[in-house]
Amino acid sequence: MLEGLGVAPGVAIGPAYVRESGELQVVEYQIPASKVKAEKSRLAEAAAKAVRQVGKLKIKAIGIHGLAAEELGYLLEAHLQMLNSTRLIGGIERRIEVDRRNAEAAVMAEISAIAQEFMTMEDSYLSARADDVREVGHRILRCLTDVEFHGFSGLDKDSIIIAEEISPADTALMDPREIGGFACVLGGAEGHTAIMARSLGLPAVVGVPNLLLRIRAGDMLIIDGNNGLVVVNPTAARLAGYERRLKDMARETRALARLRDVPAKTRDGQHVALQVNLELPRELAHATESGADGIGLLRTEFMYMNRSDLPDEEEQYEVLSEIVRAMKGRPVTVRTLDIGGEKLATSLGEQIGEALNPALGLRAIRLSLKEPQLLRPQLAAMLRAGAHGPLRILLPMITTPSEVRAVRGEIDRVARRLVRRGVTIADPLPPLGVMIEVPGAALAADSLAQLADFFAIGTNDLTMYTLAIDRGEERVAHLYNPLHPAVLRLIQFTVEAALRARIPVSVCGEIAGDPRFTALLIGLGVRDLSMTPKALPRVKSRILSCDMHAAGRRAMMIMEQVDSGRIAALLDDFNETAT
Repeated sequence: MLEGLGVAPGVAIGPAYVRESGELQVVEYQIPASKVKAEKSRLAEAAAKAVRQVGKLKIKAIGIHGLAAEELGYLLEAHLQMLNSTRLIGGIERRIEVDRRNAEAAVMAEISAIAQEFMTMEDSYLSARADDVREVGHRILRCLTDVEFHGFSGLDKDSIIIAEEISPADTALMDPREIGGFACVLGGAEGHTAIMARSLGLPAVVGVPNLLLRIRAGDMLIIDGNNGLVVVNPTAARLAGYERRLKDMARETRALARLRDVPAKTRDGQHVALQVNLELPRELAHATESGADGIGLLRTEFMYMNRSDLPDEEEQYEVLSEIVRAMKGRPVTVRTLDIGGEKLATSLGEQIGEALNPALGLRAIRLSLKEPQLLRPQLAAMLRAGAHGPLRILLPMITTPSEVRAVRGEIDRVARRLVRRGVTIADPLPPLGVMIEVPGAALAADSLAQLADFFAIGTNDLTMYTLAIDRGEERVAHLYNPLHPAVLRLIQFTVEAALRARIPVSVCGEIAGDPRFTALLIGLGVRDLSMTPKALPRVKSRILSCDMHAAGRRAMMIMEQVDSGRIAALLDDFNETAT
């Protein structure tokens, strides 16, 4: 039994397909000045061939469904930008010209230098981009050396891919109907490969030491993406146990699917609205299929990522209006731009700049108010899209009432401008809400409630900022705990402030989609939860089995505690005994 990092949940059972290390052997040698031009020409031809290959992959991505297609599309676009960038190609050319190295050696040196720059960044999302640089460099090397890339067609059904490293492009070639899952030596939870695996529903384990030394082609494997395990040639008893798990998971999935059109009401008849968080427009089908009451959080960052220009008002309006119409009268809550911190948008490079601590720097609403040319097209597109159905505007990382007043002023000015142009907009203007995701906002919830039309509690960032814990930092990630008394008190304070002001309040962080926390949240007074589409059926099932009054009593008991362990025990006991 080999241990690694489970980055995509699920279980897969099948024969091992071992792909030998794809590391290219590069010979380095000096070239005379007379050969520099020819060597740069070789590089140009290889880069052009790589561009054509990426273009073919982009066409292939059209046939992939869901979030994986969108993720791969953005990734390949970023690869194209690298292949055409002066930073990468220009850097390789300079090494050929100045160092007089052959093209292959110059490529290896340049991608190593750029990748090292990314890896030294403290931000886990940015450091993971080193993998993208290496993938582009290796593609150029394969074109220079005429080494063909081998896909995964013709393998035995449910094969488990074993490799030193799996790139996002590799993952895109895996058909979930044929491939069971994969495990590899390298990789992390923040990389595109992990994101692709989760999107495709492929169980995956990465970071497994000595993996290639422990597995032979044809070995029977179990991939446990939930627990980060690779079981090699399991015993009959262990194999039977995992086969029972697969049957139980399939049975549970079918049972939960039958809840799609069942109202989310507690046993004593209290309704809880269940909405979904959307990262990308292509997830819209999952939102409607899950039976969601609406979109509780639509992140707009996808319109700004992996591009050199900014989306204008018209482009944003087309995207938002399509989503609003598709929801057919169900509310859509659109968050204004939340670029900064862990996110990187090439198109906003100059506006964001560098920060010693991006999580505490110029980001989210701070950036939007500092750069009105970013905020105004967003607001205009939202006001116009609101004419096609119920739309709400949500402001990220609010800390003071003055920020809310400033945005209201911008909305009024944008609305007047649109009316003068004869453009149809939402009438009345969309409700304006505030994300409660920093302790200052939670503690100022009473004053914010006087200006906001609704609250949305982002428990991920609220927990991080309250406890000073970065979940992406493996040395302290175990300290991240949404059941910490301080976090729960901030949630309680926010909910009570919203109830006093008689404005809606929702929770849209990860705990909203975890059935373990459902009874606690509704017991605290939350009546609106927003989560990933896949999480919705299980949360609905928990609500159907829950008694609202009993949940309220247990929540008050929990709020009297001062120890996280005691809180967890009280919550888990309630979940196990309450039916």
